[in-house]
Amino acid sequence: MLFLSQIKQGGVVCREGGEAHLVLYASSVYELAKEAVKNGVPLKSIIEKHGLGESVNLAELAKNNQLDCPVRHPDPAHMYLTGTGLTHLGSAATRNAMHAKSEELTDSMKIFQMGVEGGKPKDGQEGVQPEWFYKGNGAGVIAPGDALPSPSFALDGGEEPEIAGFYLVGEDGKVHRLGYTLANEFSDHITERQNYLYLAHSKLRPAAFGPELLVGELPMHIDGHSRIERGEKTLWEKGFLSGEDNMSHTFKNLEHHHFKYSIFRQPGDLHVHMFGTATLSFADGIQAQEGDVFEISSPTFGLPLRNALAKADELDTEVAPL
Repeated sequence: MLFLSQIKQGGVVCREGGEAHLVLYASSVYELAKEAVKNGVPLKSIIEKHGLGESVNLAELAKNNQLDCPVRHPDPAHMYLTGTGLTHLGSAATRNAMHAKSEELTDSMKIFQMGVEGGKPKDGQEGVQPEWFYKGNGAGVIAPGDALPSPSFALDGGEEPEIAGFYLVGEDGKVHRLGYTLANEFSDHITERQNYLYLAHSKLRPAAFGPELLVGELPMHIDGHSRIERGEKTLWEKGFLSGEDNMSHTFKNLEHHHFKYSIFRQPGDLHVHMFGTATLSFADGIQAQEGDVFEISSPTFGLPLRNALAKADELDTEVAPL
């Protein structure tokens, strides 16, 4: 399996197996991806064309906080963060517990059941569309090891361990998948719980990705682990499952319903799409505090994704007339 990592100060690391090397004459994964799209060849072919240089200790780079989000757009406004919810078997139970007020089916349970019945269509057919949300742009992308800043007005800052797909739109509007990473789709679950219509507000938060981009296809079954550390102790931990064997939708169906919109097929744009989860510490009564460290890991993705929870400064929201 081929993995790519981005060094904050510039440079790309390629890992295939246990050994990691710098990619020669490569400043960023984004530029390598553009080169691959322009030449109509796989990203792996561009890596081979550039060649590999000196070996590096990837774990040491991560420990020293030198790794960035594996792919960034040089203009944050052209990097979209989006996602889909209620896509994993078990996810509806977690969401339903936050919103259920009677024995009637909630909207969450209804859309989940729609996914179970129609989220994995046969080839050539269109599946049911999932829940979808906008999370922000590249300004909200947090590197592995950096703090996740929760807004000053937030009622909660909780982890969501997910898989994210990275996509680059070519000059002809065709979408190209670069690969997948671990993601912490950081959200405000107390705000969401107040009213389902506040879901959009609860998702307007930063998110963390990486440290390694898996280039190629995902396994059908993915085992992961989510943990929160408070000081020297583990506050909470739980395994999570992903991959299509554990989902009510195929990745292809989720991709289709995002990229069917022309606004998301603008040349040069970078998209990061998160595919959902069924595991939240919030569902177990945990509320993270400033300084707590989220760790999301999976053998499928190499190095773990670790970020501490921070509190952002209060913003002046007064609008000045011109």
